[in-house]
Amino acid sequence: MAVTADSTIMDLIHEKPEAAQVLFKFGMGCLGCAVARGETVREAAMAHGIPLQELLDALGIQEK
Repeated sequence: MAVTADSTIMDLIHEKPEAAQVLFKFGMGCLGCAVARGETVREAAMAHGIPLQELLDALGIQEK
């Protein structure tokens, strides 16, 4: 499965477990919460005020 900005946080962590550390560095500490199960990487970036491209670059994933 290709992980993109429209993948959920849970899908991201499932496919790339090392992404958890990147998310923590951006202040996203609630990786196991109910919201993370349905929230996309794109939505999480917006909710946390993080520039999407900066987050995607750090995670090593594409927008689409």
